[in-house]
Amino acid sequence: MSARAEPRGTLPASARVKKRREYQEIQSRGQRLPLPHFVLIVAARDPDDAHGPRLGITASRKIGGAVQRNRAKRLVREAFRATRELFPPDIDVVVIVRTNLGALRLADVVAELRSAEGALSQRIARARRERGAKRGP
Repeated sequence: MSARAEPRGTLPASARVKKRREYQEIQSRGQRLPLPHFVLIVAARDPDDAHGPRLGITASRKIGGAVQRNRAKRLVREAFRATRELFPPDIDVVVIVRTNLGALRLADVVAELRSAEGALSQRIARARRERGAKRGP
């Protein structure tokens, strides 16, 4: 892989969290991972329904106007595509943008996600354990 992160195309609808109810469920039962510019919330899905990791993005108005919010969401989507190997197929991820990304480039966002790989894998393991515990015997 090159040192520079390149755009990788589109994110299919099956790879997105779309409904408000899904966002609320992920945020209520998911494991939080705070990063300098984002909060990642990961939640495990039923492995039988897993067709790849799904991404949801939240950017409130405190981030800035529509242009800044949409740029932040585009950067997060591209970074998710570039680091997809960090997210197993049975995981849902909601990214909350905490600050205006301003001068950040795609490579910066990718580097921030990669730097959290160890903590992310711990949160994913915890989310899977909780998912299994809620199923019961």
